[in-house]
Amino acid sequence: MLLAIDCGNTNTVFSIWDGEKFLCTLRTSTHHSRTADAYFTWFSTLIKHYEIDLDIKEVIISSTVPRVVFNLRVFADRFFGCRPYVVGRPECLLPVEARVDEGTIVGPDRLVNAAGAYNRHGGDLIVVDFGTATTFDVVAADGAYIGGVIAPGVNLSLEALHNAAAALPHVDIAKPQSVIGTNTVACIQSGVFWGYVGLVREICARIKAERERPMEVIATGGLAPLFQQSVQLFDRFEEDLTMHGLTVIHNYNKEHGN
Repeated sequence: MLLAIDCGNTNTVFSIWDGEKFLCTLRTSTHHSRTADAYFTWFSTLIKHYEIDLDIKEVIISSTVPRVVFNLRVFADRFFGCRPYVVGRPECLLPVEARVDEGTIVGPDRLVNAAGAYNRHGGDLIVVDFGTATTFDVVAADGAYIGGVIAPGVNLSLEALHNAAAALPHVDIAKPQSVIGTNTVACIQSGVFWGYVGLVREICARIKAERERPMEVIATGGLAPLFQQSVQLFDRFEEDLTMHGLTVIHNYNKEHGN
């Protein structure tokens, strides 16, 4: 079995892959100070609620938080007896190398999303990921990550608005009943919701125009369904795109690695 770990700025996701399907997915908040032992205590406690005969022999990690990688590697070595693949490290091969400016370090999550999306849908894609940041990843016809766009995430924008304006309350993101709000909460919801609809629509349109070809838009991330159900911004929604991408990269390394 393969344990795929995706560590983002806010949450860390652990998924167990049996070669055909994900058996379970566990989530925890991301803390750079969490030790390997703490990871295992949390993991082993939750996994008891699933009727899974654990036989994890391989681990792959994608992390946008460099400080957590060491403890996750210790976790894999100490409790599963394996040296994990870490996306972004030279020894972890990609199916197609990224084509970006020399010296540019591409976020591992973006490389993973590109690999997963290409494996499922082919090339000429825009992958929109609603995470701590809202990212747009452009995947070429051959599957290479060739650049993209980074914008503040939806919840990050809401938090910044609250922190900068003391009189404004915390607000949950939702589609407002009308564009013109008649109370403070509705005004904020309208600004954020329709603002992000406009942001996604305009950026995707400009990417397509710049590339001068048809492109499919794939969405992932927790808030993607909210926008998709409301205004049909995307061609497809892939809930497990990042985890699928990790399995794709893992299989490629098993076949082509040293």
